[in-house]
Amino acid sequence: MKKQKQIQIRHLKFDKQGLIPAVIQDYKTAQVLMVAYMNRESLRRTLKLGKTCFWSRSRKEYWIKGMTSGHFQFVKSIFYDCDADALLIKVRQAGVACHTGKRSCFYRRLK
Repeated sequence: MKKQKQIQIRHLKFDKQGLIPAVIQDYKTAQVLMVAYMNRESLRRTLKLGKTCFWSRSRKEYWIKGMTSGHFQFVKSIFYDCDADALLIKVRQAGVACHTGKRSCFYRRLK
């Protein structure tokens, strides 16, 4: 089996605002739970804490998922895509992921 390539944070491609999208997925079921944005520091905090930490584009501040609700996301693994400009973070979700009380933010179907 071929060894998978690993890169460092500095090699990821952040956008002009210094952000990278992070798709959050349940590590057991593969259900997509949410999408949020990270900058270099929030990604470093995520790696250090073992819980997801994001950059809020609207509030212009860091937020740890679950800090208010108790619905933390415990990081199991982090992958990056072929262009190194998006992240896939597999987590163990405690409680619900969506602020509406749903398990996933993706509960509405487009007709």
